[in-house]
Amino acid sequence: MIDPVAFILAALTLLATPGPTNTLLAMSGAAAGLRPSLRLLAAELAGYLISILTLSLVLGPLVCGNLMVAVTLKGLCALYLVYLAIKLWREGSSALITNAPVPFRRVFTTTLLNPKAVIFAFLILPHLADRRILQGLPYLAGLCGLILLVGSSWIALGSALRAGSGGRVTGGIVRRVGAAALAIFAVVLSSSAWTTAAAMGH
Repeated sequence: MIDPVAFILAALTLLATPGPTNTLLAMSGAAAGLRPSLRLLAAELAGYLISILTLSLVLGPLVCGNLMVAVTLKGLCALYLVYLAIKLWREGSSALITNAPVPFRRVFTTTLLNPKAVIFAFLILPHLADRRILQGLPYLAGLCGLILLVGSSWIALGSALRAGSGGRVTGGIVRRVGAAALAIFAVVLSSSAWTTAAAMGH
């Protein structure tokens, strides 16, 4: 993905989609408040960067050099996104947040294993995997800014829902929208995998 506007829109959509990291940030905002929870943004940023760079620089050459590996990886990611979308939809209007404290290490580990990093590495930010380091650096820097922006928004959401029953009502809306967004990304990945597979046949 090269167009800056398309990159920003895709990155924002994926980052804003409810998931394990965003849920933890919202939980912390609800339990500890906005300011004490901002330190968790460093854990999220570190987790994403380590995961994306590892996938791009280690697995990138293998994926780019072997179309079958690329098709398989995209297909598996698409299936996992469908699974997450169904799970998110079924959770319905369950409460988005709890009052449990969230440790720094948990946010880091959860983000490190977040499947969104795979989509960033190979679909939204493919420059590093293609060894176009210089071209990819501005996009990587922009992604860091978007991670901090969206992460702080989730903390603010949790803080705003700290009192009252709004967490349950908002949780239903957020999860349904998130499920739809995940389904869209699954379709995009499936289409990309199909295109690659078709190119292999010619």
